[in-house]
Amino acid sequence: MLGLLSWVAGCSPTPPPTYRIGFSQSVSSGDWRQAMLAGMQRELAFHPEIQFMVRDAQSNSRQQQQQIHDLLDAGADVLIVAPNEPQALSASVEEAYRRGVPVILLDQRTNSSHYAAYVGGDNNGAGATAARYAAQLLRQQGGVIEITGTPSSVARERHQGFTQALQAYPRMRVVGTIVGNWSATSPQPALTKLLQKHPETQLIFAHSDLMAQGAYAVCQRLGREDVRIIGIDGLAGKGNGLEMVQQGRSTASLFYSPGGEEAIRVALKILQHQAYERENILGTIVIDSTNVLTLQQQAAKLASQQAGIEQQQHLLRTLQATFASQRTVLYGLLVTLAAALGLGASAWRAARNNRRTNQELARQNAANDAINQELVRQNEANDAINRQLSTQNEEIRAQRNQLAALAEQARVETEAKLRFFTNFSHELRTPLTLIMGPVEEMLTGRNSTALLPTQRHDLGLIRRSTQRLLQLVNQLLDFRKIEVGKMAVQARPDDLVAFVRELVEAFEPAARVQQVVLAFQPMEPALPAWLDRNVLDKVFLNLLSNALKYTPAGGQITVSVQATSEARSLQVQVTDTGRGIRPQDSPHIFEWFYQGEQPATGKGSGMGLALAQGLVRLHQGQLTVNSQLGQGSTFTVTLPQELPAELHSPDAAEPLNFSVDEPLALPTTEADVPPAEAEALVLVIEDNADVNEFVARKLRPHFRVQSAADGKAGLQLALELIPDLIVCDVMMPGLSGLEVVARLRADWRTSHVPVIFLTARNAPEQQVEGVQAGADVYLTKPFNPAFLLESVRTLLANRARQREHLSRQLLTLPEPAETPNPDQAFITALTAQVEADLTRTDLTVEELAHVLGFSRMQLYRKVKAVLGTSITDFIQNVRLKKACELLRAEKLSVTAVAYEVGYASHSYFSNSFKARYGMAPSEFRARHQAGVS
Repeated sequence: MLGLLSWVAGCSPTPPPTYRIGFSQSVSSGDWRQAMLAGMQRELAFHPEIQFMVRDAQSNSRQQQQQIHDLLDAGADVLIVAPNEPQALSASVEEAYRRGVPVILLDQRTNSSHYAAYVGGDNNGAGATAARYAAQLLRQQGGVIEITGTPSSVARERHQGFTQALQAYPRMRVVGTIVGNWSATSPQPALTKLLQKHPETQLIFAHSDLMAQGAYAVCQRLGREDVRIIGIDGLAGKGNGLEMVQQGRSTASLFYSPGGEEAIRVALKILQHQAYERENILGTIVIDSTNVLTLQQQAAKLASQQAGIEQQQHLLRTLQATFASQRTVLYGLLVTLAAALGLGASAWRAARNNRRTNQELARQNAANDAINQELVRQNEANDAINRQLSTQNEEIRAQRNQLAALAEQARVETEAKLRFFTNFSHELRTPLTLIMGPVEEMLTGRNSTALLPTQRHDLGLIRRSTQRLLQLVNQLLDFRKIEVGKMAVQARPDDLVAFVRELVEAFEPAARVQQVVLAFQPMEPALPAWLDRNVLDKVFLNLLSNALKYTPAGGQITVSVQATSEARSLQVQVTDTGRGIRPQDSPHIFEWFYQGEQPATGKGSGMGLALAQGLVRLHQGQLTVNSQLGQGSTFTVTLPQELPAELHSPDAAEPLNFSVDEPLALPTTEADVPPAEAEALVLVIEDNADVNEFVARKLRPHFRVQSAADGKAGLQLALELIPDLIVCDVMMPGLSGLEVVARLRADWRTSHVPVIFLTARNAPEQQVEGVQAGADVYLTKPFNPAFLLESVRTLLANRARQREHLSRQLLTLPEPAETPNPDQAFITALTAQVEADLTRTDLTVEELAHVLGFSRMQLYRKVKAVLGTSITDFIQNVRLKKACELLRAEKLSVTAVAYEVGYASHSYFSNSFKARYGMAPSEFRARHQAGVS
């Protein structure tokens, strides 16, 4: 009996040897850290005998020290450490060394040399790779901004590798470095300021794809889609590097391996007493548009295969558990049989029990055989998967090497083409000059009268063709200067109207010959600005030549010059009545050497518009086009009125005075002019698309109309546009109409806007609730469109009368009421703020708007809606009313009074005072003194 029990005990399954691997990570948050842990778990899926112990220090070095101590106490056979602070963990590594536990350092090193192995990327090499790739993108020249991570050895090494590698490209320079954050997007305010300060920036290098996302957002907001962006990490998954490159939000991302799989493989070699490398430096590859799709597909395939492996392993564990359970049952039956024999049961009962036991054993053996066969099949499937993964890895490495070779070849070929292009353009100028000189002499010299008509015609043809060829060469050279950053702006104070008028007059003879009307329409007699005539000459000459080329006889070209509604910028528009631009050509007309459909008589080189675009950007402006096929085109050049000091010519005159108290500084804009009914803006907020479209269609013939599909979007549009009236539904998802009106009434920017409720809620108490919320009119559905239209007109007319009333009150500036309405409270606050800065001659509308919590345009629209006047007239009215008080006091001279109310010029103060009150300040004081006496 004892022998049988001993045999049964001996048949119990002996567990396989178990190893314990401890992993102490500095922080588990972030996609890159998650990819590191996922790589470890993926590799450990093939080793169920390993017990994996993970600890997260949450960026706390003291906590990580304690966790390493706990892992050693828990019996870890190998310790993998991703340090938070290398200096702080040296003592912990030394303790593991004293206990005989090998330590593998992952991603960062410590100050201790007693570690078994190091696994991590080459940060210095990653920075150098980014620099070389940037040089390849920018053709070895241009401005670069670097966004580093928070100070660490990783950020320091990537920065060193990047800057040292850039030294090989003397025409590339880092215009600025910003310290970002590994776990957040880049410092957007700092990057915005740097991009505005250095418009020549062509590339941003971010130390992580997360910071590259922030850089992309900044470039989008500034309209700098031309700036290339390079990040580091290159991870797969939503919002990571592969997706950013595939969607065009990043030009490239450097794959920086998290190293999880490699760390586990080194640990297994140590545990199995196999040879291993002490230094395991992981490689870096460039991911761009040439290989991103392949890598995404491979990542998806690997993820799918990993899921299959995990599913199969789960099934294997289930089968093993079943097998163990059945084996336990078998052992129990054997023990039961031994006990039955020991008790000396009857032979018949023993026989019967034996038969039953034998039958059960047969069933169990059959089940065991099936389990063993399933295990064999699973092992064979796992072996096939491993072979497939190995083959795919080899294919990926081969493709990566091939792509790198092709990229290097393309870079070399591109550089050779550019050198040939530039040298050839320069070489053409000498023979062209030698052709033009003799031809010009023959046409205009002493013997020109001896030329036959046919000879004169042929020489004229040669001269025109040579001039055209020289113009093309000059454009090529200008293109090359812009590309290498050699063309600089040298701006001087100038009058944009006079400058454009000179160019238009130069084209008038050619227009008359072609029977084209050329009209010049300046909106102001003069518009002072900082201009570089050499740069803008080429821009407007190209635009005028282009317009003249495509405008048929009997057509018209109109050139207009005006100040924009936004401060500090001017616009020049060249409008023609030519053939227009095809929709498929519009996105490409500013590309170099692009030639769309052209008439046989007007074929161009494809350089003029691209050169004009580059020169306008160089002047910190913008060139846009609006065209309709068969009706003509309008090219708009928008220029800043002022330019940074570094773009001023060294011998330029003193800067122009653009202060708020000068007449030219605050021109009348569209925002200053009260709208007529057709210009009134009505905002329709309705979540039902059909009703929204119907209401907008009924109002659009009479007013300007904007629409929003829900309360949240409508509230945002109302704050941005400051409409003249709002038509709003009550029952809407998210933000209801009642909440929208409550927020509108509580905000100074929109407290004055009339609101019409248009709703199916027709109960009397609901109508009362709507009016109490702040609605001016409550219309129930179905409604009469004519009644809605007349309600809108009546509310706008009432608003105009109220505006006139407030405007008359403004002339006397009465004492505020004890309980003012929102409009009066706004006027009181605005008046108080102007009076607080009354002595400032440099007070700007932007500053005033910022203090009151408005944007510049919102303040213009608010003052216009409440008072029917412009903000500049309001400021001047407050200044002049204060001047009247000071002149009556007789304590200050007229000049001193002018300075006290913010006028830098005595003559400008006198003219403004006389225009308002019909008499000069001195005459006003004299009459007041005579009246008092």
